Amino acid sequence: MAMTALRREGRRFLLSPIPPNPSTAARSTMLSDNMMLYCRDLSLLGIRSISTQVVRNRMKSVKNIQKITKAMKMVAASKLRAVQLRTENSRGLWQPFTALLGDTPSVDVKKNVIVTITSDKGLCGGINSTSVKISKSLYKLTSGPEKETKYVLLGEKGKVQMVRDSKNSIEMTITEVQKNPVNYTQVSVLADDILKNVEYDALRIIFNKFHSVVSFIPTISTILSPEVVERESESGGKLGDLDSYEIEGGETKAEVLQNLAEFQFSCVLYNAVLENACSELGARMSAMDSSSRNAGEMLDRLTLTYNRTRQASITTELIEIISGASALTG
Repeated sequence: MAMTALRREGRRFLLSPIPPNPSTAARSTMLSDNMMLYCRDLSLLGIRSISTQVVRNRMKSVKNIQKITKAMKMVAASKLRAVQLRTENSRGLWQPFTALLGDTPSVDVKKNVIVTITSDKGLCGGINSTSVKISKSLYKLTSGPEKETKYVLLGEKGKVQMVRDSKNSIEMTITEVQKNPVNYTQVSVLADDILKNVEYDALRIIFNKFHSVVSFIPTISTILSPEVVERESESGGKLGDLDSYEIEGGETKAEVLQNLAEFQFSCVLYNAVLENACSELGARMSAMDSSSRNAGEMLDRLTLTYNRTRQASITTELIEIISGASALTG
């Protein structure tokens, strides 16, 4: 008896023996059985299914990513409503100060402090990059031979980006501001810490003002020191409605301005942190929604590729079996 052997991928497969003089029908039947065993052995070794296995693993990874992005979108949506309500309520704190002391971003002073508010977490689109770009542009505008400009950074993402090329200009960094729900007491302590550690003529707070879930507006709020406010008022500059009020009691105008400036900074900073947190959650919702849709589209393409690969593998095996049978019967 003759023993039939086939080689594939460096492996030797022994098939069942074929009689020396079989009939044509018997020979074709035995060859078909041997080819079926051969294809089954190849399938067990993963030779034919290696490409489909890779696609299946990729599909599994994309499904897991899609689950994560959908969960992150739902978490951001649940947090957004509570933060949005507090943000809308905080807008009434700083608006009276703007009417009283004014907001003059074009004022020219010697000592500028840029307070950049960013997030501690990523995956929220370009919200942090926008704040950093505006901060750097403002730094160039307020810098000069006789001027001094420093950074105060709130948020880990802003710190990471600014340390690369502006390390020497960073005066303070504060992180994990939004680790717990933000309240006015917490922000007022931060504002007091900033005022104690920096010297300024103008504080310029950069943040993203919440407009809607899909849009935010980069905003700059300017807070002048009491000395600059008094100087501008004496020189005839119209800063706000302060001059239309009379000061009663034993406090001087300088003392009143000092108290107003400190309270104004804490109120504006509180609103800025909430506005930026609201914008962050809205941007994260949009980013995660886009990621989920992209993952769904990628999953559809991978499913189509998997089906095509599987069908091609089956068709190739059938062609090999039929070709081998035809060669032996011919």
